[in-house]
Amino acid sequence: KSGIKPEWMILEVLPVLPPELRPLVPLDGGRFATSDLNDLYRRVINRNNRLKRLLELKAPEIIVRNEKRMLQESVDSLLDNGRRGKAMTGANKRPLKSLADMIKGKGGRFRQNLLGKRVDYSGRSVIVVGPQLKLHQCGLPKLMALELFKPFIFNKLELQGLATTIKAAKKMVESGEPVVWDILEEVIRQHPVMLNRAPTLHRLGIQAFEPVLIEGKAIQLHPLVCAAFNADFDGDQMAVHVPLSLEAQLEARSLMLASNNVLFPSNGDPSIVPSQDIVLGLYYATREKINGKGEGSFFTDLAEVHRAYENREVELQTRVTVRVREFDVNAETGDKTPKLTRYETTVGRALMSEILPAGLSFSVLNKPLKKKEISRLINLAFRKCGLRETVIFADKLMQTGFTLATRAGLSIAIDDMVVPPQKEEIIRSAEREVKEIEAQYTSGLVTQGERYNKVVDIWGRAGDHVGKVMMEQLATEQASDRHGRESSQESFNSIWMMADSGARGSVAQIRQLAGMRGLMAKPDGSIIETPITANFREGLNVLQYFISTHGARKGLADTALKTANSGYLTRRLVDVTQDLVVTEDDCGTGNGVTMKALVEGGEVIEALRDRILGRVITMDVLSPETQEVLYSVGHLLDEDNVDQIEALAIDEVRVRTPLSCETRYGLCAKCYGRDLGRGVLVNAGEAVGVIAAQSIGEPGTQLTMRTFHIGGAASRAAVASGVEAKSNGTVRFTSTMRYVTNAKSEQVAIGRSGEVTIVDDNGRERERHKVPYGATLLVADGKQVKAGVQLASWDPLTRPIITEFAGTVKFENVEEGVTVARQIDEVTGLSTLVVIDAKRRGPTAAKGVRPQVKLLNEMSDEVKIPGTEHSVTISFPVGALIVVRDAQQVGVGEVLARIPTESQKTRDITGGLPRVAELFEARSPKDAGMLAEVTGTVTFGKETKGKQRLIITDLEGEEHEFLISKEKHMLVHDGQVVNKGELIVDGSADPHDILRLLGVDALARYIVDEVQDVYRLQGVKINDKHIEVIVRQMLRRVQTTDPGDAPFITGEQVERSEMLDENDKAIAEGKRPALYENILLGITKASLSTDSFISAASFQETTRVLTEAAIMGKKDDLRGLKENVIVGRLIPAGTGMAFHRARKEKEAADALEQKQLAEMELMATVEGEAETGADESAEVAE
Repeated sequence: KSGIKPEWMILEVLPVLPPELRPLVPLDGGRFATSDLNDLYRRVINRNNRLKRLLELKAPEIIVRNEKRMLQESVDSLLDNGRRGKAMTGANKRPLKSLADMIKGKGGRFRQNLLGKRVDYSGRSVIVVGPQLKLHQCGLPKLMALELFKPFIFNKLELQGLATTIKAAKKMVESGEPVVWDILEEVIRQHPVMLNRAPTLHRLGIQAFEPVLIEGKAIQLHPLVCAAFNADFDGDQMAVHVPLSLEAQLEARSLMLASNNVLFPSNGDPSIVPSQDIVLGLYYATREKINGKGEGSFFTDLAEVHRAYENREVELQTRVTVRVREFDVNAETGDKTPKLTRYETTVGRALMSEILPAGLSFSVLNKPLKKKEISRLINLAFRKCGLRETVIFADKLMQTGFTLATRAGLSIAIDDMVVPPQKEEIIRSAEREVKEIEAQYTSGLVTQGERYNKVVDIWGRAGDHVGKVMMEQLATEQASDRHGRESSQESFNSIWMMADSGARGSVAQIRQLAGMRGLMAKPDGSIIETPITANFREGLNVLQYFISTHGARKGLADTALKTANSGYLTRRLVDVTQDLVVTEDDCGTGNGVTMKALVEGGEVIEALRDRILGRVITMDVLSPETQEVLYSVGHLLDEDNVDQIEALAIDEVRVRTPLSCETRYGLCAKCYGRDLGRGVLVNAGEAVGVIAAQSIGEPGTQLTMRTFHIGGAASRAAVASGVEAKSNGTVRFTSTMRYVTNAKSEQVAIGRSGEVTIVDDNGRERERHKVPYGATLLVADGKQVKAGVQLASWDPLTRPIITEFAGTVKFENVEEGVTVARQIDEVTGLSTLVVIDAKRRGPTAAKGVRPQVKLLNEMSDEVKIPGTEHSVTISFPVGALIVVRDAQQVGVGEVLARIPTESQKTRDITGGLPRVAELFEARSPKDAGMLAEVTGTVTFGKETKGKQRLIITDLEGEEHEFLISKEKHMLVHDGQVVNKGELIVDGSADPHDILRLLGVDALARYIVDEVQDVYRLQGVKINDKHIEVIVRQMLRRVQTTDPGDAPFITGEQVERSEMLDENDKAIAEGKRPALYENILLGITKASLSTDSFISAASFQETTRVLTEAAIMGKKDDLRGLKENVIVGRLIPAGTGMAFHRARKEKEAADALEQKQLAEMELMATVEGEAETGADESAEVAE
């Protein structure tokens, strides 16, 4: 297909780089500095000439052969030094830089010069805070502005006739004449500049501002944009760039101006939320105090409140009654109608009502404003009053906050750190408990590991306890009201107020100041079991200080590693998604995904409203009561809609998703839904891929590198021993719940995926709880329960093995000293049989056998699984304690053996950044669990040496065999019915299996939920659709299973769009289309296997990609963003989209015109020939 001849691979002529690109620079002292390439070329020339001479002299074969080898080597190293054999080195023993080295890697041509260029008209300086600026302004030092806007100034000077030539203008500027400054003011007016702070992790890292000229040499930055830039004023620097052309200025103004970017593109929350001082000031002013000065006064309007406050008749926190003037805004016309309402409020809140934008009621301000509240307030203003009002409001909030914080005069004193008097007693009792554990350990009752866990646990609890009593003490103080009655009110302790308002500090930090520092971690993440009992107020002793530095240094080292890893993850994500752009309005698909609230362990982790906000629905939403259509297909859900859906208790909604979008190249706006950074349906041309990559990569540095094995928190969380109802309703068991009733008439769960749900009177699911194998169900299906009732309970420390059939026990392969060992408990004197590991058994033939139990009925026949010929066999895993005796009668639901959870190897959970990378790279986990390939009944077949044979008989009666190693823990037993895709061998699921067995939706749900788990743990909020966009890119290639009449080979991997295009062609011609299956590629693999070789080459493995492209004669359509940046065109996204569209239309029109011209010419020539032919025949006739 490529039209490339293999003999072209052999070089006969060597291209030479022009000398300007491999310069020879004379140094002083008569030596030369030369480019490495000159050396490499010289070697090739020398060896080539020598070989020529040797051939002319008819030298012996061996010498010629040696010379040929050396020539080959020198050409190899010119092209790619070090690829074959030893790298050629220069005089200074370092490898020479060959042609391939010049283009690959971070410092190569692609990444250094083509993708990241340095630009003119830019400068950088330190930033300082500019609280007097408006949100769309920045302070630019005069000297910088003069330098940056030089050409504009020259132009103005000439136009106004103040300078005759450019040279004269230059002189004027350099001599600093006063008129120049006036001109500069003119030039700068309405000319935005762009500010950027490295590292630019998301699109808010570059924003445009209108410059305001200032004295000094530092750039002034508006405090509210600091969150987006992640800037602080401890010496950060920022860069300024000037957009030159009119189009650039327009784009900067309309798209990048700071006041147009008030929402985070990652989750749609406001990005201009006040922090620190501002929050503290607003919080302090909106608190209320018992018996403040002038309590209970009535004021007729705000002017009166002002007078009273300025004359010190009332304090800020005094409780008063005020008439507040509010405005109702008509949504259609925008008319404002004032109304007066009486509110019981405080002086501070009343004064703040002046800055409230029209259309918001005073009640949103009538509470203590903490950081979360202020964020909600700004969000509300954005939805109700629009962008402009919100920006003005945020600016006013900032001014007010700063003023009030200054007036409040809050500070920190040592006395604010109140150490609770109970601390000593708590520590003493913890020490007593630890002594007790130590005594148990010395007498051999607990193992070393258990002792360590328990000690860490005790200290963890003690630390929490101290923290709790400390916070209780800080949070309240006693006050007497007007009538002299004592009552407690929220404290005005400044440390507590800082933490409570969300201005600075957290409970954990205050605990270190005034409680106890608690447990510290070693550099390897394990916890040192002696805690630091002191706090910073009391001071640390030398040992405690040393332990502290231990942990702190580890933190710094981790941070450095984390930044690099997180940056690399972002780079891979951007690379895989860079060509995903919204290209059309609607692809017309009816597919989508059903969204439910995310529930885990009975708690709603993410409400339905958050998951469907800003999505387009693909099935009518009906009202549960009346069944009328609330929202029809194709409707974009906004805040009011999701509020209504929540109020009506609708529990699932089907919405469109980027995964099921049928647009060939790119995405459609309807499948993507709302552009979170703008709050409206996404525009065509939006580079949603890059936005998704940035949204996931930007918080990467906040994730941990590894999960710390936190003894305290982790071990306590694991000891759940039951579930209880959190709400009133009716119990419903899910279809996967299987249970048996034992002799004590208790119901014992024997399914592994059973769940108990509670539904309210409308039949809507309120909560759902997983019930583990072996749990006792305490409620029946369909029973009414009240909140707080226990639904199921289980032993948290052991996992039982339960029989589903009654009969007499018959042991097989249970031999003492061979497969089981008898353990005698020293304390109780009881003996139990424990299954021993196959690896630790003697050298007998007992390696392959498995201790197991069969059941006999009254006739002493083996009990069969109903409906089959298979006997019931229950095998015991390693470490199980066998509870029953041989020949014992057992009933249904009785326990045969117990597996202590201590002995169960805890799977090491990869957390944090590595987990996210693992998911996106679609790596199969080390000890992957196994999923059932088909739906059917499980039986065990004959075992081999180290493996057990598992057979699933499907519904057609066909048997599928699998060999599984003995060490793996089985989650199924003989006779169990499993569904396709159910986990049958313990371990984490392999994403490739999920895709193969359960399909794209299940895979997407798995990856989205797993990634979200990691981010949620760190309190980072990312919208699901960003992760879905990445998954779409991971699924963009398909594998041919049957080529049909399409031009593919079986097993070939091609882009999905190419496959669909070819199939369309085939169907149009009445041929057989190809059949294919989805395949999942990790992000690195997906980036490298993209159709665009330019993009792949600039990502990784440059030489390999370019070589393959050359051999296959690849052609790059320049569809993505990266390819276009590299060749220096406008990117086909955003405003560049129209340019490309126009260009394509013009090309098509030109082609059509050419075709028509050619046709006309052809017609003309044909006609001309006919005429000449006629003339000739006439002549002949004459």
